[in-house]
Amino acid sequence: MTASGKLWLSSAGQRLNLETQGLTREFAALWLRERAPDPDTLDPRTGQRLIEAAELPLDLALESAELNGERVALRFSDGHVTDFPLAELIEAGAEIDSSVPGRSLWDASLAEPPRADFAAARQDDAALLDMLENLHRFGFVLVSGVPTEEDGMQALIDRIGPLRRTNWGGIADVKSVANAYDLTMTQRGLEPHTDNPYRDPIPGYIWLHCLTNAADGGDNTLVDGYQAALTLKARAPEAFECLTRVAPGFRYHDDTTRLEGKGPLIELDSHGRLARVRFSNRTERVDALPADELERYYAARRAFYRLITSDELTVHLKLDPGQMLIMDNYRLLHGRRAYQLAGGVRHLRQGYVDRDSTASRRLVLRRQLSSQPSQEASA
Repeated sequence: MTASGKLWLSSAGQRLNLETQGLTREFAALWLRERAPDPDTLDPRTGQRLIEAAELPLDLALESAELNGERVALRFSDGHVTDFPLAELIEAGAEIDSSVPGRSLWDASLAEPPRADFAAARQDDAALLDMLENLHRFGFVLVSGVPTEEDGMQALIDRIGPLRRTNWGGIADVKSVANAYDLTMTQRGLEPHTDNPYRDPIPGYIWLHCLTNAADGGDNTLVDGYQAALTLKARAPEAFECLTRVAPGFRYHDDTTRLEGKGPLIELDSHGRLARVRFSNRTERVDALPADELERYYAARRAFYRLITSDELTVHLKLDPGQMLIMDNYRLLHGRRAYQLAGGVRHLRQGYVDRDSTASRRLVLRRQLSSQPSQEASA
């Protein structure tokens, strides 16, 4: 026993048990062997695996495990010896335990939206990292000081990753037009939804930039889809289960484009954790499933809809010129109130940035700023 915790082996050495911080976590010997953080297992430069994990013996076991300060020393039955940082094992176990690792859930009581300044995020790595951490944690961030030019957001996008181009181009208008190709381009209100569930891959982050917003109405609505899903799970577990199992289709068709996708309204990962939510009344096309299954699905969808349109979960805000919302399209449900052009002009611009480049920029900045604090401070 140490101040940090204790270790013991079980299942003839094929399991390592770690008790720390009041919790016990179990690790398979094979998992520890293929993840061994040493230069014989992982290439020191790339971090890529050097051994063929599929050839490791299935009965591989641990012969010994010792906790030495902040490191765990391991000896395997194949003769390999390595040691893990204790913090790495604690973090690996904690991520599996959480339904939404690294996220902060919120509802209508959110007192203040997470904010960022455009110029600061563009010029300073620490400010950019703070913006990206808030985006990851809360699922959205409100950015102020964006140039009120048609492509004013582009300079900040360039700090993160490439703009995702679609059949609509790059950065596109969001305003009322005649013969609209999408209901977004009308004056009608929009129910809470996620964008483009008919695409593969679905765009990861929505950038919505306000140029003018003098029309009557047109306020934005925001709902934390993870909070809504977990609320549904607590109040109606059978509805939650149905929405994780049934996968409706989604469709967008026009004269030059035919896009079709499929996926559950609540998607879980292999650990049962929330991975993404989908909701798009305008484009959903559920298959002609057996009648009993459809009845369960329709009842579950209604229960979820009532949550995502409830005052309990909805945050309201109206963008001012020069403000921009960046939203996690795998988590956030967004909508708007109807608006009247007689009250003035409402002109927004919208673009997409994918998840991989956004996550990469955040993780690289986190590593750089944590490993070089003195240099960053002097810079």
